[in-house]
Amino acid sequence: MVVGLDHVSVLVSDLAKALHFYQEILGLSVQARPNLGFDGAWLAVGQNQSIHLLCLTNPDAQRIAPAHVGRDRHLALRVTTTEVIKQRLVDANISFTLSQSGRNALFCRDPDGNGVELVVT
Repeated sequence: MVVGLDHVSVLVSDLAKALHFYQEILGLSVQARPNLGFDGAWLAVGQNQSIHLLCLTNPDAQRIAPAHVGRDRHLALRVTTTEVIKQRLVDANISFTLSQSGRNALFCRDPDGNGVELVVT
């Protein structure tokens, strides 16, 4: 039976740019990662979940994504507040949208266009 979510994998083209976004903007920390034969990083999310950044060819590189991330495939992260991250996004000139449902959530994209939702729970 399913008991939880272990990790989500995200394809990235430039590990340094991706790490800047996930560490400096979102505040995630790097975990130990085995040698998998390609570049990447594992980032801790909460106590027992992680995001795996994979430097691999993106088969969807030419895909046109919708402007609002909430209407696209995305990963959603629970946060205690969106205010700190919202200011970091503004300071880094990264665009974002707010939830269209009225929830306390914001949506943005990482440097590779992967959708990220930050929702207060």
